[in-house]
Amino acid sequence: MTTNANTKVYALSEIENVKVHGRTTENRSPLTLFWTGSGIELNARGSELWIEVEADYDTYEPWISIVINSAPVSRQMVTAGRHWICLFRGTNAEAVKNVRVTKDVQAMSGDPGCRLQIHAVKSDGDLLPVEDKPYKIEFIGDSITSGEGAIGAKAEVDWVPMWFSAIHNYAALTGEALDAEVRILSQSGWGVLTSWDNNPHSNLPDYYEKVCGLLTGERNKALGAWNDNDFASWQPDVVVVNLGTNDGGAFHSPEWKDEATGETHKQRLNEDGTFHDEDLRAFEEAVVKFLGKLRTFNPKAQIVWVYGMLGLPMMPAIYRAVDAYKSKTGDRKVSVFQLPNTTEETVGSRTHPGALAHERAAKELTGYLREILS
Repeated sequence: MTTNANTKVYALSEIENVKVHGRTTENRSPLTLFWTGSGIELNARGSELWIEVEADYDTYEPWISIVINSAPVSRQMVTAGRHWICLFRGTNAEAVKNVRVTKDVQAMSGDPGCRLQIHAVKSDGDLLPVEDKPYKIEFIGDSITSGEGAIGAKAEVDWVPMWFSAIHNYAALTGEALDAEVRILSQSGWGVLTSWDNNPHSNLPDYYEKVCGLLTGERNKALGAWNDNDFASWQPDVVVVNLGTNDGGAFHSPEWKDEATGETHKQRLNEDGTFHDEDLRAFEEAVVKFLGKLRTFNPKAQIVWVYGMLGLPMMPAIYRAVDAYKSKTGDRKVSVFQLPNTTEETVGSRTHPGALAHERAAKELTGYLREILS
């Protein structure tokens, strides 16, 4: 590793002018990146800039993207261990570069060993303040919001971290278009009531009040993943919820058995293929309950339930649930927005929405959010 003799190393906790993205703890010694799209942003003046990262994993390795002056310039797997990564070098020392390091991969609930942390920054120049954005938007979702399939060829079917992207997905693109700071809480396969395979424990609402409560293992507990989130420190103008796709899939999946208790869970279909009324009502009640929780923690935010990038089977139930919540509470800052479906032309890897599908969704959602933000 060759560096300029004038470079200085700064522990991340020593840097005043660093903007942290994504829900995390207050600790910056080191900074743990939990969620999709989390990372750091710097305005760096100098000819080179490095970050010191530490990663570990048992199965699913972290990936990061490096964005300079709003343009993606690098993407890489972060291998296990503690090491330096060069963000840029040999550039005009007087020019200020806006640099973002973004975690491309979601919080890996299936790998307690997965970890990504930033320890320090090395630069031969100055680190200048990063201006706050005019808006804050929180996105809550499943694999679509995790950007699964947003990168990679259509032929790719392996469930590996390589095919996740936090910068080519609709949440990041919507944030860019609206000049908004974005936070993402998402998990592939999960829903508002149950996961695609009928596991009732795999739902986002149960973990919403924690920093990253869906992670498991003593290491994640020690890192603060199970801590209560500090909602007062970051209040969104809009909360966008994109859940329901996996709840719909559960109706077509085998029952899930709890090995500890022997209990089974199944979202049922009637003989004619329609949704069982009792189970559909359970889904709608879960939507109503989650809207109430979101309002408790985000008292002033617009809440927008979006759906539709992988079909629309749950849309009538979502509309009914949102209407029921609004009638029950009188809350008028809640709405539903249909996203454009993925087509043969816009599908990506793993039969998920590709980059083109995310671009289309972001364009339509941006127009809608612009109206309600104004």
